[in-house]
Amino acid sequence: MQQIQWNWLKGGLILGAVFLLAVVLVKPIGVSTQFVIFDGIVWNMFTGDVVQVDETSKSGYSSNNAYLDKSDGKYAKNIANPWNYSFVFVLAMIGGGALSVMLQKGKVAAADKSAPKVFRESGHGNRYLVSFIGGVLVLFGARLAGGCTSGHMMSGMMQTSLSGYLFAFGTFAAGIPVAIFFYRKSAKGVE
Repeated sequence: MQQIQWNWLKGGLILGAVFLLAVVLVKPIGVSTQFVIFDGIVWNMFTGDVVQVDETSKSGYSSNNAYLDKSDGKYAKNIANPWNYSFVFVLAMIGGGALSVMLQKGKVAAADKSAPKVFRESGHGNRYLVSFIGGVLVLFGARLAGGCTSGHMMSGMMQTSLSGYLFAFGTFAAGIPVAIFFYRKSAKGVE
């Protein structure tokens, strides 16, 4: 079965258009904060005292947790009322990824020849585990930096934010050597 490779230019233009539409119509895209909101929702389900209604705060909510009480209780408000644009956007990203996989079922070769040999031979379970651990580390780093690649790089650069350009530089300065390390044998024609 022939492997389908999506056109990077068309995909990049579509992604850019979606980001531009989001900035113009709603607000800049950034998703890592929603994982903090999700953590707060789960925490509040078990304790019930993470978020309180607070008439003195700008958002109308406060939290006994200093991080969740940031920006006059903005995070606390999102925990109390999670069905907002940003939270639904994250759920839609997950659904969109699942839909993409389902639509490509049977069209994509089982072993992606562009992946490093170590990943192709490790089996699905190990790849999922490594991907999950990598995702957790990226999310931790994103929250440590105060935002994710969507917020810093994509939306940030679109808004000509200096921190967006610095983040993009740092991302590529780290990513290119890692890619060279993993793909060096493939570049030499060695499997």
